[in-house]
Amino acid sequence: ADQSRRRLAPRREAGPASAGAGRASETRGSRRAKGERACCWYSLWIAMMLATRISRPLSLFSVKTLNFRDIGNGLRPVQGFCFPFLTPSGRRSYASEIDQIGSKAVLVTGCDSGFGFSLAKHLHSKGFIVFAGCLFKDQGQAGSQELDNMKSERMRTIQLNVCNSQEIEQAVEQMGASLKDPEKGLWGLVNNAGISTFGEVEFTSLETYKEVAEVNLWGTIRTTKAFLPLIRRAKGRVVNISSMMGRMGSPARSSYCITKFGVEAFSDCLRHEMHPQGVKICVVEPGNFIGATNLYTPERIKAIAEKMWKELPETVRKDYGRKYLDEQITKMESYCNSGSPDTSPVINSITHALTSSSPYTRYHPMDYYWWLRVQIMTHLPAAISDRIYIY
Repeated sequence: ADQSRRRLAPRREAGPASAGAGRASETRGSRRAKGERACCWYSLWIAMMLATRISRPLSLFSVKTLNFRDIGNGLRPVQGFCFPFLTPSGRRSYASEIDQIGSKAVLVTGCDSGFGFSLAKHLHSKGFIVFAGCLFKDQGQAGSQELDNMKSERMRTIQLNVCNSQEIEQAVEQMGASLKDPEKGLWGLVNNAGISTFGEVEFTSLETYKEVAEVNLWGTIRTTKAFLPLIRRAKGRVVNISSMMGRMGSPARSSYCITKFGVEAFSDCLRHEMHPQGVKICVVEPGNFIGATNLYTPERIKAIAEKMWKELPETVRKDYGRKYLDEQITKMESYCNSGSPDTSPVINSITHALTSSSPYTRYHPMDYYWWLRVQIMTHLPAAISDRIYIY
């Protein structure tokens, strides 16, 4: 009865003292919540800073590599989901290889040197019929000549400038005539041809932006569109060579970054469109492999810098001064000297994209410093990544 009376009794309005106490309690709770959030963000920032400090020594170890072996089909779906999280080294050990490699043909662009040259020889050793597109085949330069000297029916070099629509059309006709069964199409296209330069935005001419884009972006699109009908017939693969700089911006590399960002977007759109056709689109995003590609030599870096300096408006030269440009040259030389001379992580990634029954959408062959930096700059708010790497 007492409990019933207490429930039915009218509630008393809180007095000024109790209301003030409530507000004070709410204020303390709000302050505590804000403090906890600030502590959480500060802890995250400290963790990221420590991670970046640790990642530099880690970069001295071997570059991320891929290992391949066939395992039981029963576990493959589970491993396909879990392995990206369980193996930061990027292993792809759960996927089996495609059948009848010896009857499949692959076109690789940019085979005069670097990744393309190494990839052409590697795919040949795997049993593929390789069409190696070389910019300087007609001039008989070293890369194409060495591939021709292999004297193999499965290694065929073709003159191919990805900026020249006529040469691309001729290559399509030549390959169509060379394939044993053109109706079965072309299994793989590797868009590898590319160029690079450096220079901050104010130092880079509009002509340079156009030149880099013509090869890296429009060359990729032009070649893909020309060979896509053959790829569709085979339900094959298109592998586009992008870069870690297609995922994050970098000072003094804007002309290169924008083309690789474009390749990433083009690849994503193409992947969505080609899915109903059974064609798989993969992107390989190498880290710093300048030491293996010969894109930059000390002489080339100085030549690029001198050309930039001569073409600069007088106002920009006065504002920055020659000392500033010399500092940029030193930074670029340091970056180039730190690049890995071993192309095998990139070659293995491309090979996996062409041969695996379950290829990845994206591959990240790079050392741990750059891998961590890409993750931070891709997934964390810009305020945090800028604080770590820029400010």
